[in-house]
Amino acid sequence: MKLRLRLALTAVAVTVPAVFALVQVEHSVRRRTTDEVIAGSVLTQMQSGGRERCEAAPDTWMVRTRSQRPPWEREGVPDLKGGPPSGAPDGPPPGGTPGSGPREPGSDGPPRSRPGERGPFGRRLPPVSLFPFDGTFAPGNAQAPALDDDLREGARADGVGVRRYTKDDGALVQDLLLRMPWDGGPCEYVLARRVEPADSPEVGLPPLYIWGVPTFILLSAMVVALGPVVQRLRRLTVEVRASSGSRYQQPVTVQGHDEIAELARAFQEAREEIQAQMAHQEAREQTLREFLANTTHDVMTPLTVLQGHLAAMQQRLRTGEPLEPTLMHSAMSEAHYMASLVHNLGAAARLEAGAPQVQHAPVDLNALVSRVLGRHQPIARPQRIALESGVPASPTWVMGDETLLEQAVSNVVLNGIRYGRLDGHVAVVLETTRQQTFHLRVIDDGPGIPEEERSRLLERRFRGNAARTRDPQGQGLGLHIVHNVVELHGWKLTLAPSEYGGLEVGFTGPLMPPQA
Repeated sequence: MKLRLRLALTAVAVTVPAVFALVQVEHSVRRRTTDEVIAGSVLTQMQSGGRERCEAAPDTWMVRTRSQRPPWEREGVPDLKGGPPSGAPDGPPPGGTPGSGPREPGSDGPPRSRPGERGPFGRRLPPVSLFPFDGTFAPGNAQAPALDDDLREGARADGVGVRRYTKDDGALVQDLLLRMPWDGGPCEYVLARRVEPADSPEVGLPPLYIWGVPTFILLSAMVVALGPVVQRLRRLTVEVRASSGSRYQQPVTVQGHDEIAELARAFQEAREEIQAQMAHQEAREQTLREFLANTTHDVMTPLTVLQGHLAAMQQRLRTGEPLEPTLMHSAMSEAHYMASLVHNLGAAARLEAGAPQVQHAPVDLNALVSRVLGRHQPIARPQRIALESGVPASPTWVMGDETLLEQAVSNVVLNGIRYGRLDGHVAVVLETTRQQTFHLRVIDDGPGIPEEERSRLLERRFRGNAARTRDPQGQGLGLHIVHNVVELHGWKLTLAPSEYGGLEVGFTGPLMPPQA
C-alpha cells in the first residue's frame, strides 16, 4: 500500500470517529444547556405571576415558556423572514397570557407556534408545554402525561427530574419535572415537556452540509499536504538506492529541517561509517594478502633448503658415506628457523586480534628464562655461542601472557645467537628493585647495530644491513613482535649498545604485589 493512501486512510480513520465524538459532545452540551434554560425560564415564569394563574385554574393552565419562543417573538427582535417584531400591531396572542403562545380556536391543548415561525436552517422551533402537579404528584390537568419513578425520584432528590425518549414516529420527547420553591398547592411540581421532530439535529446528526463539507475539506487538505512528503520520501529512496549501488560513494543530499531530513542525515552518517569500515576492511585484506605472500616466501625458502639437506643425507645413507657435521648442523638450523617462524606467525596473529585475546596470569620470569635458554641450547652449541643467565634466588612473579612473553624473550635470544660471532656469548640477566619493578636484559657481544638503524628495528619487516647480509631468510617480525608484546603489557622496551660491543635489549615492568 502506498504511503499517501495509507496516510489518507489513517486520517479518515482518525477524523470520522473524532467528528462523531464531537457531534455527541455537542448534543450532550446542547441538551444540558436546554435543560438549564427551560428550568430557569419555568422558575422565573412561575415566580412572576405564573403561580397565581396556575393555582387559579390548574385544570386548564398550560403555557409555553417565554425563553422557548422564537427570537422574533421577543421584544425588539425582528423576524428573520421579514415579519414584525414583538410588540407590533398584531399584539399579544388572543386567549393567552403574557408570555403564552397562540392557541388553536376551541382547543385546550398546548400552545402551538404560529404558521411560518421558523428558527435557524428553516426548522420550526418546538414549543414547551407546562403541566401542574401537587405534592403527591397528582396532575392538576387531565391532559398531563403520567410520571414515571425516575422523574419523581429526581424531583424529590435534586429538584429536577429528567427523562428523554423517542416516540414511534422518531420524535424526541424531553420531560423535566421541576420542584417549585414552595410547599403545598396544586402547582408544587411543574412538568415541562418539549417535543423535537424526527428531522431535528437533537435526534440525529446535524445536516450533512454542516459537518460533511468541513470534514471533506479537511481530508482533502491533508491528502494534498501529503504530496510533498511523499515526493521527498521517494527522492530519499532513490538516493539511498543509488548510494548503495555505487558502493556508498554517492552521498545522500536530501535537505531540510523536518523528520525526513533527519532520516536523510542518518543515512548519510551510516554511509560514512560504512565507507570507513569498508576502507578499514580493504586495508586489512590488503595487509593480509601481503602478509600471506611474504610468509609463503619466507616459509618456502628454509623448507626448500631443509628438503635439500635431507635429500643429501638420504643419499649419503644409501651409499654408505658418513654424514658431514656441517650438513647436519645446517638442517637443524633450518628446522629451528622454521619453528621460530611459525611461533612468530602465531604470535603476530594473536596480536592482530587485539588485547581481549591476551590471557593475563601470574608468570615466574626465573622459570621463563630457564626454558628459553634450554630451548636454544641446540641452536647455540653448533655456533659455539655460550648461553648464560643470572636470576634472583627467589621466583620473580609478574602478571602477563606467558606464551607471548616467552616468545618475545625467545626472539631476542634467537637474534643474539643468529647474528652473534663464533665463540660469542648471549646472557640473560634478571634483576629486581626496591620499587617493586623488574629489569630483564638480553646482552650479546655480536657486531651490534648502528644508531641510525636501531630506532627502526621495532618496525615491522625492517631488517638492518648486517641482518640482511648475515641471514637473508629473516622476515623482520621478531623485534616487531617484541615491541607489541611489551606495549600490550604496559612495560618499557629499550635498545642500546652493550658494554661488550653487541646489542642490549631491556624489559622493564612492575612486579606482582607480595600479598598476591
